[in-house]
Amino acid sequence: MTETQDKYQDFEIVEPIGKRILIRKDQDKKKTKSGIHLPDKVEIPTLTGRIVCISTQIDNDLDYPIRQYDRVLFNPKGAIPVDFEGDNRLFVVPVEHVVAVFRKAE
Repeated sequence: MTETQDKYQDFEIVEPIGKRILIRKDQDKKKTKSGIHLPDKVEIPTLTGRIVCISTQIDNDLDYPIRQYDRVLFNPKGAIPVDFEGDNRLFVVPVEHVVAVFRKAE
């Protein structure tokens, strides 16, 4: 093994299977639109995030027009948290729970 391969051997990746995707949830908001800062215990829940990884089944299915790094709106019911990082912002989500994709107007 080369030094580079040795360095990356200890890294784990999360690859969803079936009709699921891996989403990194956006940070919850600590400030309202009007600029009021919220106390630490009060946050505005966010249901948006970026797609980190898509299962092979979804990637090959033309019925789902989503790609890696798309920003999406999703229903958190059925989302499975991945205890992979300290801040627990990664979730495996059934693709049916993605309700919208944010795109720039062309």
